[in-house]
Amino acid sequence: MSNFKYAAKEANEHMAKGVGRDLPISTKHSVNICGALRGKRTERAKKILEDAIGLKKAIPYKRYFKDLAHKTKIGPGRFPVKASEEILRLIKSIEANAQVKGLNTTNLVIKHISSHLASRPWHSGRHRGRKAKRSHIQIIVEEVKVKESKKDVKGVPEKKEQPKAEIKTKEVKTVENKTNDTQKVKTEEIGSKAPKSTEHSSEEKSEKKEVKKQEKPETKK
Repeated sequence: MSNFKYAAKEANEHMAKGVGRDLPISTKHSVNICGALRGKRTERAKKILEDAIGLKKAIPYKRYFKDLAHKTKIGPGRFPVKASEEILRLIKSIEANAQVKGLNTTNLVIKHISSHLASRPWHSGRHRGRKAKRSHIQIIVEEVKVKESKKDVKGVPEKKEQPKAEIKTKEVKTVENKTNDTQKVKTEEIGSKAPKSTEHSSEEKSEKKEVKKQEKPETKK
């Protein structure tokens, strides 16, 4: 088992892997099953296999479907019960491996799954002259982080982001308020520097005229 090489070279501490060697299943069936499970969560993959085993929903066939009957809303497909049972058993084993590594089994996604032709021994007895079906199945799963929903944290509501249009209008209003304040300040300054009353100015003019009359020399007759 240590010399076995996986087709995928990805390695990560959040991954778990497993391989089923020399499984007595058809390689053609297992290739189509792997295509249906690739990229799905392990819970969803197990549900697909259980439906195929119970003859509830067929596995869609993308390859090796010559003269294959169509199923409703699926296209060419069939119920590969034996291959589904072996792959289901392997997925459960890999989930146990992930649990030993401390990974959350509810967030596992099948990152890599593939089927390869294994060495085929000869049948014995009355089936002599025919080779048995053998396949290698390798699976790599990875723990994926769940996207946290935007909810209130400890009863504190989140700050709602205002749309850009409202922000612009608020900025314009603040600028107008600032200009109005500056205009008010200017008018107050001008009012403080207003000229003195006209009464004082007229009194000063009369005093100046009297002083000028006194200063003029008297003319001789």
